[in-house]
Amino acid sequence: MKQVLIVSGVLLAASGIAASSAFAAGDMNNMAMSGKPAADVDANAALTDATVKSVDTSTGMVMLAHGAMSNIAMPAMTMAYKAKDVAMAKSVHAGDKVRVRVENMGGTLTIVRMDK
Repeated sequence: MKQVLIVSGVLLAASGIAASSAFAAGDMNNMAMSGKPAADVDANAALTDATVKSVDTSTGMVMLAHGAMSNIAMPAMTMAYKAKDVAMAKSVHAGDKVRVRVENMGGTLTIVRMDK
């Protein structure tokens, strides 16, 4: 009798695992996938209003007073960021109002887009 209960329990557990695996696979097959990473769907959604506080063109650093940047979980603050290229840093001056997108590129918070 104990052997029958043990075998029944093992079979029941195995069928539960198979059923849950099939259910999970079915869920993924029915999901709508756009083929684009979420960050690329709407780049404007990650633009944040900021004011340029200072620019160091020799290092490509731009000090910004900015609002919250949800794409990198950064609260509103004043902080210096590396510009993606020197031309970007040279295009702004202290006091300019800009909209920026900052991304973590290889461990460095980098301004990848800056619009006046």
